[in-house]
Amino acid sequence: MPWGRPPPWPSRPRAVGQAAPVPSHPRAVGQAPWRRRRGADGHAVAEEERRVRANARDYNEKFQYASNCIKTSKYNVVTFLPVNLFEQFQEVANTYFLFLLILQLIPQISSLSWFTTIVPLVLVLTITAVKDATDDYFRHKSDKQVNTRQSQVLLGGGLRQEQWMNVRVGDIIKLENNQFVAADLLLLCSSEPHGLCYIETAELDGETNMKVRQAIPVTSELGDTGKLARFDGEVVCEPPNNKLDKFGGTLYWKENKYPLSNQNMLLRGCVLRNTEWCFGLVIFAGPDTKLMQNSGRTKFKRTSIDRLMNTLVLWIFGFLVCMGVILAIGNAIWEHEVGVCFQIYLPWDEGVHSAFFSGFLSFWSYIIILNTVVPISLYVSVEVIRLGHSYFINWDKKMYCAKRRTPAEARTTTLNEELGQVEYIFSDKTGTLTQNIMVFSKCSVHGHSYGDAQDVLGRKAELGERPEPVDFSFNPLADPRFQFWDAGLLEAVKLGDPHVHEFFRLLSLCHTVMSEEKSEGELYYKAQSPDEGALVTAARNFGFVFRSRTPKTITVHELGRAITYQLLAILDFNNIRKRMSVIVRGPEGKIRLYCKGADTILLERLRPASQDLTNVTTDHLNEYAGEGLRTLVLAYKDLEESYYEDWSERLRRASGAPEAREDRLARLYEEVEHDMTLLGATAIEDKLQQGVPETIAILTLANIKIWVLTGDKQETAVNIGYSCKMLTDDMTEVFVVTGHTVLEVREELRKAREKMMDASRSVGNGFSYQEKLSSSKLTSVLEAIAGEYALVINGHSLAHALEADMEVEFLETACACKAVICCRVTPLQKAQVVELVKKYKKAVTLAIGDGANDVSMIKTAHIGVGISGQEGIQAVLASDYSFSQFKFLQRLLLVHGRWSYLRMCKFLCYFFYKNFAFTMVHFWFGFFCGFSAQTVYDQYFITLYNIVYTSLPVLAMGVFDQDVPEQRSMEYPKLYEPGQLNLLFNKREFFICIAQGIYTSVLMFFIPYGVFADATRDDGAQLADYQSFAVTVATSLVIVVSVQIGLDTGFWTAINHFFIWGSLAAYFAILFAMHSDGLFQMFPNQFRFVGNAQNTLAQPAVWLTIALTTVVCIVPVVAFRFLKLDLKPELSDTVRYTQLVRKKQKAQHRCLRRVGRAGSRRSGYAFSHQEGFGELIMSGKNMRLSSLALAGFAARPGAAWIETLRKKKGSDGSPGADGTLKV
Repeated sequence: MPWGRPPPWPSRPRAVGQAAPVPSHPRAVGQAPWRRRRGADGHAVAEEERRVRANARDYNEKFQYASNCIKTSKYNVVTFLPVNLFEQFQEVANTYFLFLLILQLIPQISSLSWFTTIVPLVLVLTITAVKDATDDYFRHKSDKQVNTRQSQVLLGGGLRQEQWMNVRVGDIIKLENNQFVAADLLLLCSSEPHGLCYIETAELDGETNMKVRQAIPVTSELGDTGKLARFDGEVVCEPPNNKLDKFGGTLYWKENKYPLSNQNMLLRGCVLRNTEWCFGLVIFAGPDTKLMQNSGRTKFKRTSIDRLMNTLVLWIFGFLVCMGVILAIGNAIWEHEVGVCFQIYLPWDEGVHSAFFSGFLSFWSYIIILNTVVPISLYVSVEVIRLGHSYFINWDKKMYCAKRRTPAEARTTTLNEELGQVEYIFSDKTGTLTQNIMVFSKCSVHGHSYGDAQDVLGRKAELGERPEPVDFSFNPLADPRFQFWDAGLLEAVKLGDPHVHEFFRLLSLCHTVMSEEKSEGELYYKAQSPDEGALVTAARNFGFVFRSRTPKTITVHELGRAITYQLLAILDFNNIRKRMSVIVRGPEGKIRLYCKGADTILLERLRPASQDLTNVTTDHLNEYAGEGLRTLVLAYKDLEESYYEDWSERLRRASGAPEAREDRLARLYEEVEHDMTLLGATAIEDKLQQGVPETIAILTLANIKIWVLTGDKQETAVNIGYSCKMLTDDMTEVFVVTGHTVLEVREELRKAREKMMDASRSVGNGFSYQEKLSSSKLTSVLEAIAGEYALVINGHSLAHALEADMEVEFLETACACKAVICCRVTPLQKAQVVELVKKYKKAVTLAIGDGANDVSMIKTAHIGVGISGQEGIQAVLASDYSFSQFKFLQRLLLVHGRWSYLRMCKFLCYFFYKNFAFTMVHFWFGFFCGFSAQTVYDQYFITLYNIVYTSLPVLAMGVFDQDVPEQRSMEYPKLYEPGQLNLLFNKREFFICIAQGIYTSVLMFFIPYGVFADATRDDGAQLADYQSFAVTVATSLVIVVSVQIGLDTGFWTAINHFFIWGSLAAYFAILFAMHSDGLFQMFPNQFRFVGNAQNTLAQPAVWLTIALTTVVCIVPVVAFRFLKLDLKPELSDTVRYTQLVRKKQKAQHRCLRRVGRAGSRRSGYAFSHQEGFGELIMSGKNMRLSSLALAGFAARPGAAWIETLRKKKGSDGSPGADGTLKV
């Protein structure tokens, strides 16, 4: 390879620890590619590789690498106002109102004062600016806090305190225990032997377990500042990227080159734990660090109502233009036919020389006057209502988890009403449906099954009996929290059963658990997965106590006797092998391999002679799987000394291979792990979270389809599906798709569709299946089939199903099923499944998960929910809503979501109604004022109508309204369906609201107009004058819309009463104040309606006119609603009626019975474990084991079965006095 060219970094990710490709020595390089070097065309050249020289700031600065100062804020004092205003005017609504304001400043076309628009516009801009400024202030504060942290930098031969922002690429910095890592560092050395250190990465990837990092041997001895100050090694590595678990590079030092991997890196955001100090070389700083590279912007999510509102606003604007054109044409015709006759005392304005131009100016005048059909207060009110709904979620004590002290949190305020429209839920399994706390439950040892609870006579306890747990008091090192119910296993240990002893010996040796003993006999285990911890703890309680380890030994106390085994090799776990092995030499010198792993993998690698034992153990595995337990198979194999020596040498050579290292190791592992002897199997219980079956049952009744997307194996996911009642024995069929090729998957999907169609052929109306399938309406035929089906598909099959030419077939099949379980899926596949449903179904999707692997799914769905569980907070940080238990999802959707949707829809319907009723009066008045753009109302009424007179009542309804109480929302899940079908606010409902508003405006104008034509005052004078007419129409309008919102309000609170009647009182108070003599004397040009209110409202004819207008406007609405309620009631109406009838009746409860089911065997090991510590343990480095602490395995209470599920999906109804209510 030519000198100086970047190394050919592989396009595919490398496994952790794999050696990087070695480029040529950098000393021969004339000039390395610069990070931001300008090309011939003047544009910046992207960084292709990174070169960093230790202790050489001058050399590194010529590459213009980023500093370590981070900036997440958007503004500063100078840029805030222009940048924020620019961003706000990106909103179409704000730009529209700015355009109107400019029009109002043109005297020739403005009929209204400029403040009628500028007051609400400035109010909206100010509120938004204050909110943005507050958010940015906290970002500034956070940035400053991070950037001013202190770090010890090696400069000039000594350590100097520097702020993080002043750290540069190439600096060597010192970290001390419990300090955050300042930048992405290459670990050079540490206080631990052989350059080991321990880090916590919860802020980086959400994982709470401790991880080990290791310096390369050549730098691990650079323990003092003098040696480090003289260190001048140069690193050539990949450019900045967002791959948290991948790093490839090479260190050049003293004419040698050393490959670097992710195991040598400390990433920004990690915390140094249980390590006194370490030194690291800064490779990536500031925005180039992997933490900042992963902090990309989250997609901005909009609700379907938002999108519909945008469309409707465009329609309204088109309607506004049409009205303006009609009135402008009317003005031109009137001026041409009539106006010319009045030129003497009604001359045209200066510059107007024709009727056509007068019509043109009139068009713009009417655009200004009629703009209130889309008031700016609409957008402010929507945000206020959403904010209120978010607070209700945050304050809900029924979604508060006292055990973890975790409340529910609405992390966004823009999606609340969409919670009431969810059709598809995509859920993770482990930690979301289950607790992710593992309990050693049962085991099979040499064909004998242990674990069933025993009564005092040694017989299996009957259901409902609760015998005493096994007494482990004989073992001073036992974990007091561990419980087991079968004393027979302990008796076998005490009697010296060799198979049982070997079983627990395997569990105490074959693992990568770290042990810490804070005081004599007080052991704490730190396991990479809960499964590992449960198994080692079980062995500990039965007398085989894993006490400590060194890189080459494991010490176990076997029934009180300390035995040290020589650890020869760890054949570590990965997702392909699905097993883990250790090779140890016992005290007597015998070499033995112990292996544990997935049943499907290990059973293929057993000696043929043990077939009978294999069959019995397989039966036990199936039995355990039927109970929803996670299983592992255990086996061992004795190795000859000569064979092991040869195999070990080949392993050493493969470990040092620069290329294909992982493949060569895998072949050697495969070679030794065969012809093993079966020992038995373990069964671990991953308990369901409390309330999961009930929640899924009720959400299913609400017509919400639940898909489980999990990385677990098929058997595990299926049995959890049965445990949580997603899958039931009553289902017609459960389809399992396991094809490995495109053709196999397509055929399995086709057969599933054919089986489902068989049940519906008799109602096919003469059309063939193929004809139906070609229908343009996707899945409409399949979704109408009879029977209940479920689909289970594996990850490798899903990869083919998601291809472009098969995704529609897969979606058709899946959507026809009641439940879908996708097993062994990657985080990317989770997001692809969600995106597929979003793309074709146009349905609202919700994704819920608790781990970092769920983040992509959470961000892709319309709504993302994070569970704050055992796997850190990565999912919560990426979510829109978060809480601690899956069961709270039921309340989030059926109560808060449904109410939010109901309130927002009622708010929008009323808002459009009241503004059309208000604005269209101007349109009708135009035909009686010569189309002169004269307003009907006083300009102050126009300004205050949406801000004061009608804003608070509709806000109160939008925030507090409810059709049925929360208990009924949970009891009658079918109440949720109107949101899914978008029935409460759609284009049809919008046009109904507009029609009602126009109808109201017609009566509002023509009734007073007709009355005033011949009416007289008490003194005989003519009543008809412009100002009296304006006051009468305005008063009628405020009263009518107030009565209308009283009719619309379904749930009255003191706040509703105060706002509605208070707004009416405020209207009259402001009206009389503005028509008073005092204001007229102070501002004679502004308040011209002096004395009008007092004179007009003193006339009985005016009040009769107002009363007549109100009655004629409201009575048809009342009559229509009464007839609809009587003839075609909605479900919510029936529920309210039934509630009244049942008010004094005692509620009847129906309980769900738990139904057991036998299932296939399953393995928990292959998915609960991650790439282990095996390589580090066996690397010959002396780990300081006391530095690791145990995470507690506190058991949680099991799920309590539902007590009040009053409705079934079929014909069951609620008890009522006069009929049956079906839900």
